[in-house]
Amino acid sequence: MNKLNQTKSIWVSLLLALTLILGSCSKDFLNTRPVGRVLEVNYYQTEEQAFEALVSIYDVLQWNDQYGFTMFRFLQNVASDDTYAGGSDASDQPSWVAYDNFTLTPNLGPQRGFWRKSYKGIYRANLFLEKIDGIEDASEAFRTRTKGEAKFLRAKFYFDLVRLFGNVPLIDHTLGASEYYTVEQVGPDQIYPLIISDLEDAIAVLPSSVSSNQLGRVTKGAAQALLARALLFENDENNMSQVASLCESVIQSGEYSLLTSFADLWTADGEWSSESVFEITYSENSASDWGSFGWGGGEGNVGVQFIGMRDYNGPTYATGWGFCPVSTELEAAMDGDPRYGYTIIDADALPGAEYTPGYQNTGFLMRKYAPIAANVAPDGDPALNWGNNIREIRYADVLLMAAEAIVRSGGSEGTARTYLNQVRDRVGLAALTSSGNQLLEDIYTERRLELATEGHRFFDLIRTGKASEVLGDQGFVASTHTYLPIPQQEIDAAPDVLTQNPGY
Repeated sequence: MNKLNQTKSIWVSLLLALTLILGSCSKDFLNTRPVGRVLEVNYYQTEEQAFEALVSIYDVLQWNDQYGFTMFRFLQNVASDDTYAGGSDASDQPSWVAYDNFTLTPNLGPQRGFWRKSYKGIYRANLFLEKIDGIEDASEAFRTRTKGEAKFLRAKFYFDLVRLFGNVPLIDHTLGASEYYTVEQVGPDQIYPLIISDLEDAIAVLPSSVSSNQLGRVTKGAAQALLARALLFENDENNMSQVASLCESVIQSGEYSLLTSFADLWTADGEWSSESVFEITYSENSASDWGSFGWGGGEGNVGVQFIGMRDYNGPTYATGWGFCPVSTELEAAMDGDPRYGYTIIDADALPGAEYTPGYQNTGFLMRKYAPIAANVAPDGDPALNWGNNIREIRYADVLLMAAEAIVRSGGSEGTARTYLNQVRDRVGLAALTSSGNQLLEDIYTERRLELATEGHRFFDLIRTGKASEVLGDQGFVASTHTYLPIPQQEIDAAPDVLTQNPGY
């Protein structure tokens, strides 16, 4: 067993054990039933138990099965101009189609799954932060580091919520029964301070690196990069110098570097490489089946199955379900780019291969997370056991965030070009010499091509004010579709707490 698979097995073993221990302890947001509270009180007694509880917070990052198929990064591709929804036909996954063409309603779309996942993660983080200092068996070093990890994770869940919904309930502690229907729904101006505070606390205590048997745990660099991303999305020009400083701290740490080969990023050996600042870890060894689907019980990445070619028969790839066909716009934008073949599969040009075209088929499919025949899981349902990690934060992204923030804050354009051209040089592209607004546009273009189909494009269009221009033909209206609707089921459960987003 190689080092990476051994690490994945360690995490899977812990997570499967926690399914039995903590599965009944988590509460849906606004669920007043005190499920498992006695068990929780009894459980947080030792450092070992505390670590298992910490792993249960990480576990939520993997979830892509809440109220259907809700794979975060893949659905952001669908909302953008990188891919269409796809599938067998328009009725295959109606929530995906609704996100693709912006026909979302409070009852139709991926919002309920996103909401549930984030608030379950927040609940687990809040509970951990309340319990950890009371565990006498835990060392001070353990408490300090794990509190930093829990705060990073809480910040990540809130950052997802604020980007997706805008106005959301702010819950920074576990709620008593009397609080469930008095929680206040607040705007981004009150959510961002918690995100920033949590990440600053995490930066202060997290290690710069982790040992090979701890891959998957967050580091100082991951917290710095996530804070930079959050401030960049918040889009306050006064914070751009801080974004640049955070990114340059990651760059100058010496912990990260671009891989020589862009292609290697998307192999199993490319997971947790020198370019990985943070990944969401999945495993092909959990033997998950459909009995574990829907409640976060599996450890595989079903998104990989989603994007494979339908009924595929041929070399290299395994069959899939035909979702996320690459848009003709992205295919044209990448034509001639050295990253094309590692980003896009030209299905009709594959020698000795055949597949069934699905809904919105363009003949082009996602390559970065494509199902590879050699990686099919040995046990369980293959569709649910793909081990492809999600590259949540790549070093290339940090370089491009740094370049953008430097330009926007009036910093050295030479330094910004250096970071931009490092990304281009890795794939053999000529250095750019632009300046001013053209340099900023070149950085945005490079983000589109370097990070294509990784789930960043939609949020980049939102924060740069280009969404209406680019996505208008898909039905996007900024006054409505900047945010998802609040799930109707949540409003029905707490009508005096939650207000629907405008336009829905």
